[in-house]
Amino acid sequence: MAHAPENTLDAFALALRLGANGLETDAWTTADGHVVLDHDGVVRKLARNRPISTLRLSELPAHIPTLASLFELCGTDFDLSIDIKDDQSFKRTTETAQNCGFDESRLWLCHYSSAVVIAQRSLLPNVRLVDSTRLSRIKEGLEMRCAKLSTNGVDCLNMHHSDWTGGTTTLVHKFGMFAFGWDCQYDYVLSTSLRMGFDAVFSDHVDTMVETYKNEIGFVPRT
Repeated sequence: MAHAPENTLDAFALALRLGANGLETDAWTTADGHVVLDHDGVVRKLARNRPISTLRLSELPAHIPTLASLFELCGTDFDLSIDIKDDQSFKRTTETAQNCGFDESRLWLCHYSSAVVIAQRSLLPNVRLVDSTRLSRIKEGLEMRCAKLSTNGVDCLNMHHSDWTGGTTTLVHKFGMFAFGWDCQYDYVLSTSLRMGFDAVFSDHVDTMVETYKNEIGFVPRT
């Protein structure tokens, strides 16, 4: 988002050209069943905001791309993390990826509710499922949350970078899960995150992210 408008095809293509090996976006499903990429999920029409789920693809502004158009432009050789904004988009997103020849093991579907994520495991056996949350929302404690997620086949815990320590990263890894950190915008944050053992970092500044990764290559997270 630091280099081009958020959730646009130009931004995705540029991120890959700058050296990112993964993309992040937000998914909604239109009234006629198309998965589209937009953060807020509303469109201004006739002086009021309309949810994307109530509109057909043809009614959306041209700058909102479909998931299929992302694959068409950028190919399939990258990891893709998607914040699922409406529950029906779990299935629709997976179907779109399958139809476009995208490797489901590189598709990371994120949701803020651990219960919703767990419920998807039996429905979507091949994708990566991610509990995307904040440490303050894990009322049962991190160890109990990790045990529940691991037991139910969830692949990853994704939290704001400030919620992590080296110890919590190690704890998540002990349960066989991946540790992702978002909002890593500055070189010192990115460096610290990589040294703590993050398996993925999310940043709007792709150039800074790639350069920091190169500088910290001795502290490469597991792949």
